[in-house]
Amino acid sequence: MKSLKEYLVPTVTLFVICLVATLLLGMTNSVTAPIIAKLAEETEIKSRQIVFADAASFGEETEADGTSIVAALDENGNVIGHVVVNTAKGYGGDISVMTGVDADGKVTGVNILSHAETAGLGAKAAEQSFRDRFIGLIEGITVSKDKAGENSIDAITGATITSRAVTEAVNAAIEAAGGANNG
Repeated sequence: MKSLKEYLVPTVTLFVICLVATLLLGMTNSVTAPIIAKLAEETEIKSRQIVFADAASFGEETEADGTSIVAALDENGNVIGHVVVNTAKGYGGDISVMTGVDADGKVTGVNILSHAETAGLGAKAAEQSFRDRFIGLIEGITVSKDKAGENSIDAITGATITSRAVTEAVNAAIEAAGGANNG
């Protein structure tokens, strides 16, 4: 029969090790959390500047139905458009898209925040050459493979589903920004 000491020593030792590890993790988190939050905020601002370069600053973020909207402001604090973040279903999964829309409903820029598209094909949606195809277009953008016209973009070769998904997200962003302008 084992004595109480044979059970107690390993139990207390394990408890002390876990307590020390927990305290160290907590201290590390308290030191790094503010730094991580600041970097995330700076990254968000830089992303907004990519899609709305004319904005001097940005207003408060509002969110509804998985879409976030932030007012783009000029140097006097006047609203000159909006930055909208939303998602669309691509070939490999959700594509998170940030779109800048000016007060006239024209796209000022598009940035792909995250995606799970096929490397070398759908992943080309994140390239500048594809994102720039949307600049200056208005609501009702189509993929030229579906319906060619002035307000259409050429699909990425071999990645039509991804092209349609980004187009869908941009159209939804324009609509959301229009609603924010009116309300």
